[in-house]
Amino acid sequence: MKDNHKNIEKKRQHEIAVMEQMIGIYCCGQKHVREGNAALCPSCQKLVDYAKARVLHCPHMAGKTFCNFCPTHCYAPEKREAIRKAMRYAGPRMIFHAPILTLRHMLLSLRERWKHK
Repeated sequence: MKDNHKNIEKKRQHEIAVMEQMIGIYCCGQKHVREGNAALCPSCQKLVDYAKARVLHCPHMAGKTFCNFCPTHCYAPEKREAIRKAMRYAGPRMIFHAPILTLRHMLLSLRERWKHK
């Protein structure tokens, strides 16, 4: 049981890291204005914080791979659209920023789609 909890927490942290990286790529690519030495503009930072809170409180983390395959949509509609927009932009560019992470994500996505057919 303890190993399962450890794996779920590792999965949560991985999902948060991917989300932060993708929103960072989007923020930089869209040339959003950052304040001081901040990594993200204020609106993108709010989006990361929102997504992080959702991942940390996700009751389905043990059984899901990605939020778009989850039976419960816990994102508010406007936040869901903002995340979708950032992912559409960052997704194709991820291969240049994190190739191993991108390939892993693609394999997990394919496996999940095959499972749902």
